[in-house]
Amino acid sequence: MKKKIIGRKETISILDLELYDLDAKVDTGADSNALHCDHIEIDENNIVHFTLLDEVHEAYHGKRMQIPLHELKRVKSSNGEIQKRPSIKVDVEFFGKKYKTVISLTDRSEMKFPMLIGRKFLAKRFLVDVSLENLADPHQKEL
Repeated sequence: MKKKIIGRKETISILDLELYDLDAKVDTGADSNALHCDHIEIDENNIVHFTLLDEVHEAYHGKRMQIPLHELKRVKSSNGEIQKRPSIKVDVEFFGKKYKTVISLTDRSEMKFPMLIGRKFLAKRFLVDVSLENLADPHQKEL
């Protein structure tokens, strides 16, 4: 199978949450995907409630979401700290194709991008060329 070349920054849509064209950092140093959000709560029915943090897309910034919990995962954060994070299993659209993937939810307000795409999602599908970006964006002109 031929792998698709992607850049260090791309757009991704989380179909189950009706979040379209989110800016995402492609991070080969991260094991899994992450969605940056706040006020994360899990209710007695195992539904995760959270507020999306995305100042670039005003329609999404501060939007309250809810979706069934996939699992609580132990994740090592970028500063080396082990955290228990809720994760969700969702359909995403990336480069015009639909994929089922797991995304952990975390408050990382210092992050520039609302979405992080990690190695597990990239493996066996994509090659990252760090000199490129926004290859998935149909509005972006190729250089």
